[in-house]
Amino acid sequence: MSATAPAATLDSATAASAGEAKLTKKILTADHPTWCPGCGDFAVLASFYKVLEKLQYPHEKIVCVAGIGCSSRFPYFVNSHGIHFIHGRALPLATGISLSRPDLHVFVFGGDGDGFSIGGNHLNHAARKNIRLTYVVMDNFVYGLTKNQTSPTSPVGRKSKTDPQGSFDRPINPMKQLLATGATFVARTHATQVAHMNQMFERAIRHDGFSVVECLSECTMFYPGAFDDAVPRKGGVFDTIDETQHDTSSDIAAWQLADLPAPGKYGVFYETKRPTKNAMELNYIAETQARLGGASQKDLLRKRFEAMR
Repeated sequence: MSATAPAATLDSATAASAGEAKLTKKILTADHPTWCPGCGDFAVLASFYKVLEKLQYPHEKIVCVAGIGCSSRFPYFVNSHGIHFIHGRALPLATGISLSRPDLHVFVFGGDGDGFSIGGNHLNHAARKNIRLTYVVMDNFVYGLTKNQTSPTSPVGRKSKTDPQGSFDRPINPMKQLLATGATFVARTHATQVAHMNQMFERAIRHDGFSVVECLSECTMFYPGAFDDAVPRKGGVFDTIDETQHDTSSDIAAWQLADLPAPGKYGVFYETKRPTKNAMELNYIAETQARLGGASQKDLLRKRFEAMR
């Protein structure tokens, strides 16, 4: 695969023709996960393995990036290229990886704090630029790693170490934020609904652009039962989006779904095609090289530095 080919064109047939070993969970598994017993993140990790097994991307083309938080330990548990980065800064780093190596499949993992609090501004810019990567946000409505503190998605009235009287602050709506920032694929799923989670991950990964899946993932230690209202075996209702009735290309329709009270809807809220920053930058580089008589990228960089002196 060339360094300028879009990663979305790579499939299992390509990998097989290259004579590579079949990608399996055993190959993908690194260290044993260290989450608390019952944590929803175990199911998210298992789903990620399952989808990668199906897609059969070349092992050396997979990159996992994360910030800080329980969910951000993903790079330790996935045997791939990966990095555990600064709190809230996973997306800018992943942006650089994706833009410099468009042949790679870049995955970013984080939680509600890493994504919607300290990393919220980076989320806005990665989304509006339509960077080609997939971002999975494991939202548990609490800061679990720091032992029960209010997070950006904690509901009003929830008591925690930082709000012993109950939170006064209105929580953000992740779906609305993602729609407003310009993400070109926005979906929501639940860690207990494995088949649905697999579908959402696969669709997000296949999407050519900035794709985000918010996955409600229960913190059994500090917010047990937070998402029981969407678990059928616990008396809840897992209400999925009927795409024969919902226009996924309409941001207005997606916004209306995002405005529904809990437990809300699950599935693809919004999906649209828009040129990625990756593709536009590659085109710009190619056009500049042609205009300058086939100058190499190093020559272009050298000329730019000379002009800046």
